[in-house]
Amino acid sequence: MKKRAKQEICFAVCINNKRYEASLEVGKLYRVIPDKEAESHGYLRVVDESGDDYGYSADRFFPLEVPRPLERVLLRASS
Repeated sequence: MKKRAKQEICFAVCINNKRYEASLEVGKLYRVIPDKEAESHGYLRVVDESGDDYGYSADRFFPLEVPRPLERVLLRASS
């Protein structure tokens, strides 16, 4: 089995939606859009309930590494 290079975070679970109740749901899995600039400021860019991607404080999320087959299914489902 091939070992993957360090993977960018593709998904994260919301653990805090205070002040963003309409945009984020606690316990929900969100797709993360890679954004080095946002990350350098402590933010994650996620596709929220509006269907658009926005930057939120990274401490609102718990990042997840998912197996490649599951990642492909989730990415197709979120497109």
